[in-house]
Amino acid sequence: MYSLYLEKERNKSEQLLHNIMPKAIADRLKTTKETISIDNPEISVLFADIVNFTVMSEKLSAEKIVGFLDEMFSRFDDLTEKYGIEKIKTIGDSYMVVAGLTSEEKEHAAILFKFGQELIKISSNYNDHNGNPITLRVGINSGPAVSGVIGKSKFSFDIWGDTINTAARLESYGSPSRIHMSTQTFKLINKKIKHEKRKIEIKGKGLIESILV
Repeated sequence: MYSLYLEKERNKSEQLLHNIMPKAIADRLKTTKETISIDNPEISVLFADIVNFTVMSEKLSAEKIVGFLDEMFSRFDDLTEKYGIEKIKTIGDSYMVVAGLTSEEKEHAAILFKFGQELIKISSNYNDHNGNPITLRVGINSGPAVSGVIGKSKFSFDIWGDTINTAARLESYGSPSRIHMSTQTFKLINKKIKHEKRKIEIKGKGLIESILV
């Protein structure tokens, strides 16, 4: 009985660890005390943000806001398993995921594009304080990045680099219910998709071309 209890608790602990970081990273964390860092030569990263969330949060109770975010983001989490991608974190009403992080998946850009389309569909099933469908801005970028585990008592897995910063900017300069991506991501998708070409000013990078789908 005691052995079964220990096994159950061990499995529970492993599941919790896998919920906060990629399985391959969690397995390494269990076997080493060394700093875990990874050079990722090419990944795709997606940011999704709720349009007018600040206004909505001022009009609804804390219970309703938290309940709404929990329900919608839980559906987003289910999608990450479907597409085999990694959720990195949520920051307020912003949702961040990465594809191609710990595998040789070469279709990471196309996968995140499909994922982003499904996020927009899911969000439209929810209504804001005025009864209007929730809309998202979605930004996707592809390129190199560095990832790893930081901290001790409350460690976390995160990813850094210009690729990440640009993806966040693409989201903030995007349009409701549209996917705003870099030209690099669009090339990797390699499909004939109806799109608009744009030029946006990004701090530290100047004027860049982007694609709105």
